[in-house]
Amino acid sequence: MIRICLILFTNIIFLAPSIGQDEAALFVKEIYDHTLNKGQCDKWLSFLSDTIGGRLTGSENAKTAVNYTYGIMSDLPVLDKVWKQPCIVPKWIRGDAEEVTIAWSGGQKSSLDALSLGNSIGTGPAGIQGSVIEVHGLDTLKIMGPQLLKDKIVFFNRPMDPTRQSTGHAYGEAVDQRVHGAARASAEGAAAVLVRSVTLLQDDLPHTGVQSYVPGVKPIPSLAISTNAANKLSALLQDNKVTAHIKNNPQVLDSVHSHNVIGEIKGSEFPDEIILIGGHLDSWDVGGGAHDDGAGCVHALQVIQTLQDLGYRSRRTIRCVMFMNEENGLGGGKAYARASNAAGEYHLAAIESDSGGFTPRGFGCSAHPSVFKPFLANLQKFDEFLEPYDLYLKAGGGGADINPLKSQKGLLIGFKPDNSRYFDFHHTSADVMKNVNVRELRMGAAAITALVYLIDQNGL
Repeated sequence: MIRICLILFTNIIFLAPSIGQDEAALFVKEIYDHTLNKGQCDKWLSFLSDTIGGRLTGSENAKTAVNYTYGIMSDLPVLDKVWKQPCIVPKWIRGDAEEVTIAWSGGQKSSLDALSLGNSIGTGPAGIQGSVIEVHGLDTLKIMGPQLLKDKIVFFNRPMDPTRQSTGHAYGEAVDQRVHGAARASAEGAAAVLVRSVTLLQDDLPHTGVQSYVPGVKPIPSLAISTNAANKLSALLQDNKVTAHIKNNPQVLDSVHSHNVIGEIKGSEFPDEIILIGGHLDSWDVGGGAHDDGAGCVHALQVIQTLQDLGYRSRRTIRCVMFMNEENGLGGGKAYARASNAAGEYHLAAIESDSGGFTPRGFGCSAHPSVFKPFLANLQKFDEFLEPYDLYLKAGGGGADINPLKSQKGLLIGFKPDNSRYFDFHHTSADVMKNVNVRELRMGAAAITALVYLIDQNGL
């Protein structure tokens, strides 16, 4: 936590012009009490996840989610304006269920649980067959070269590091093979790739996610297999020559029109200072996108409803944004930043929730280097109000959809819940409402609302 006792007196001066210490603490408590007792975020998330379902960018479900959240915002009288902001997004269709069958000595065969990775091409009706070769890193490919990899099926099997305190850090270290594996393997002549799912959980659920091709390099099919399947395949390769037959038929189609959904409360004193709260409305297609990122969307909606129900009138403009296309292109985040910059707007703070609906831990912050240190120092004035709820404020954060706003030189804030279980559900068929704890979800919404209130009252 950010604590420097020497500036305690300064903190009091910062807060005094806006609102008293006791009054601020009381209102934060009211935010928590109201959200935990009367929050609607779980009801909205249940509909997004289990009624609409997976909201793959460019799909009919994504369109339905746009209209659903637009309707929620339109029914919140506190919002002065609600609109759909156009953006162009990629369209990828998974197609029929993927098939991966391995064979080894004596004619033995087994199927592996698999999912095509986002934007992957298909194998064609006959599928692809080849010998499997296991690697543990992208750099290994260049060393092996075409002489060993030509026409092979490359199996990336570097697991997440369980010793990392943050599963997010472990994910970041392992995900490069999913994102770049197909392009790098194709450059060395490989026919297709299989990638170990990026999770610490040992189970039979494959985890999808985006992968990227490189211009000038032949696209090849790219599929994730479950951790149990990866362990089995790796064990077989120790003593056997293993071949795999892969069949999938996804399609990459032309880009289509979609929308961000935006609602705004105009500030009563500082309307040109915007506080943004948001999450991304799109998700992968295999689950309900409950944690990733329906939770972030309903967190943002709950902030607005809570402030409305408590009769709060904001000093600064508060803007709720449902971004489209975070998962495979950032079309919505980029379109929002372009429009905002063109309008000469200033986001004093942008808060993104994209780490699930788990128990809140705090907030990580970043900004343009020229303004970050003053922001970080000023955040200390909020510590005493957040500490009773076990929330920290520290450097290191932001979010994919709000990062394009960095040039405006406001503060970028990432909501940080406990991430121990996040990657158990991330990008899988298990990312549904039954795996979201309602109290934890509401606690997250309350934490974000409290920070919005403190920034609105006191600035940065």
